Amino acid sequence: MTLLVADIGGTNTRCAQVSAAGIGAVSAYRNAEFPGLAALLVRHLDGLPRDERPRAGAFCVAAPIRGDDVHMSNIAWQFSRPALRQALGFDDLLLVNDFAALARALPELGTGDLAPVGGGDPVPGAPRVVLGPGTGLGVASLVPAGNGWITLAGEGGHMTLGAGDDREEAVLRAARRRFGHCSAERVLSGHGLAFLHEALHGGAVLTPEAIGAGFTAGDAAARETLAVFFGLLGNMAGNTALMLGAFGGVYIGGGIVPRYLEAFLHSDFRERFEAKGRYRGYLQDMPAWVITDRWPALKGLAAIMRDAGMR
Repeated sequence: MTLLVADIGGTNTRCAQVSAAGIGAVSAYRNAEFPGLAALLVRHLDGLPRDERPRAGAFCVAAPIRGDDVHMSNIAWQFSRPALRQALGFDDLLLVNDFAALARALPELGTGDLAPVGGGDPVPGAPRVVLGPGTGLGVASLVPAGNGWITLAGEGGHMTLGAGDDREEAVLRAARRRFGHCSAERVLSGHGLAFLHEALHGGAVLTPEAIGAGFTAGDAAARETLAVFFGLLGNMAGNTALMLGAFGGVYIGGGIVPRYLEAFLHSDFRERFEAKGRYRGYLQDMPAWVITDRWPALKGLAAIMRDAGMR
């Protein structure tokens, strides 16, 4: 049986079919071009040959999954699982958080899908954690359970962000003035990158794409913005790793870091990750990687379906 998997983010949705042979070709869509998720997925299904149209699927969504009604975090979409299943003509539909799928993908990734960022060797049976800035900031963890895995998906991106020096404290003060509460996602995300650049340099508000173009062109202000961004991400990752004892590894996903991989690998990320005073040695032993695989969440969904007996 062919199944549909879809990674539904705040900006883009990626769809593919899964069969016994593995994950097929991936189709990507811009969410802004559709009035809602059902319209996007119906468009995708209508483009498939009738004899290849799936009757079940698993979707990961950039939103908390608490029952059948889903309200997305960074786009004004909401839907219910039963109504969506009916609109797609599915017999079965599984919904999970997007970073739960990314966490479940971790054992499916090989060395060619990862770029190492220091630390020791992973400890078998220890928790793993994944976090990543994109449209928002996702956080999830993975722990072994018998012969399988348990994913723990929360909303860690909305924890209060801390500063490590006076420059970062000035940024966080600006964020508190604007937003009230300065969560990690307010700075460590696509929108957060734009805010960070404004807070550091003033002037016209630039899009994340414009900041990236400036970085590529060698603009000093854009390079400073990315450097501060990576340092703050290291601080956040270290806090998360301490909380979970993530000796199975810390993984950085999302759409932003892989785009600037070389700069990230030479940034202060690892230093800030370990800079926890008396617990520096504890964190020095934890391995970290950047996920470089193009479609890790889809791999995680395929594994979740296997776990659930959807074949």
